[in-house]
Amino acid sequence: MPTDSFAPPTTGGQDLIKDGSDASFAADVIAESSKQPVLVDFWASWCGPCRQLTPALEKAVRAAGGKVKLVKIDVDKNPAYAGQLRVQSIPTVYAFVDGQPVDGFMGAVPDSQLQAFIGKLTGGAGGPPPEIEQLLELGAESLKLNDLGGAAQAYAHILQIEPGHPKAVAGLARVYLADGDADQALQTLAMADPTSNDPDIAAVRAQLALQGDAGGGDDDAADLEARIARDADDHQARFDLAGKLAAKGRLEQAADHLLEIVARDREWNDQAARKQLLTVFEAAGLNSDVARNGRRRLSSILFA
Repeated sequence: MPTDSFAPPTTGGQDLIKDGSDASFAADVIAESSKQPVLVDFWASWCGPCRQLTPALEKAVRAAGGKVKLVKIDVDKNPAYAGQLRVQSIPTVYAFVDGQPVDGFMGAVPDSQLQAFIGKLTGGAGGPPPEIEQLLELGAESLKLNDLGGAAQAYAHILQIEPGHPKAVAGLARVYLADGDADQALQTLAMADPTSNDPDIAAVRAQLALQGDAGGGDDDAADLEARIARDADDHQARFDLAGKLAAKGRLEQAADHLLEIVARDREWNDQAARKQLLTVFEAAGLNSDVARNGRRRLSSILFA
C-alpha cells in the first residue's frame, strides 16, 4: 500500500475538529452527539479523495459556527468502529445524533452538498455563508454599475474563501467579458467544476458562444444599422447586428432584433434567428427578464 505523509490538519479553538481513535470514540462521538451532531470522517493517509474532502469538510464545519463537530478517524490505525459501521470505501462520513448514526455519504462531494448535508442536520438552510452571499450581491451590483474593479475584488474574495465557487467563477468571467477579454473569461471558467450545471456558469458559456458567433465581417454596428434602415428585410444585417450586440452583453437589444427576424420570416436561414435567440436567453439567464419577456414574445409570434 502506498505511503504518504498526508494527514488532515487539526484545529484548536472551540475544539470543533479533532483527531479521534477507537479508544476515544465513545467520548468524542457517542457522548458529544447528545449535545450537537458529530460528523465522523473515516480516512487514510494513502487515500487521494480524502485530500479533497477533509479540508472542505473542516471549512464547512467551521462555517456552521459550533452547531456541529467533526472527528477524523484514520482507519488504518483505528479499524474497529470502521468495521462495525461497515465502511466499505473511504472517505466515508457518518453523522451521529444522540449516539446513533443518522446519515452519511461516501466519496468527495462538492461544497454545496456538504453545506446542504450540515444544514439538514442542524436545521439550517445549508446555503452559502452570509459573507459569501453579501459578496455575491456586491459583485453583481458592481458589475451592473460597470464598476469592473469592484466586481472583480468581490468575486476574487469569494474564491479565496471557497475556491471554485461556481457563481463567483461565473461573476469573475463576466467581468473579463465586460472588459473585452474573452480569452481570460474562458480561462476563468476553467476554475469551476467542468461538470457543473450551475445556471450562471451555463450563462457565461452561452455568452462566450455568442461572442464566437458574432458576425458581420468587417461591418461595424453603424454600417449594419444603416443597411437595416435601407431595407428592413435585410435579415443577414439584422442577424449580424444582433450578434455584435450580444457579444457586447447588450442581450435585450440582441433579442429584439432576433425576434424581429422571426416575426418577418421565421424560416429564414434554417430558423437561425430562433436558434440564436435561445442562446441569448441562456446567456441572459433563463429566469431573467430578457428570457421571460423574450419567450413570451416568441410564443406570440409563433402561435399567432
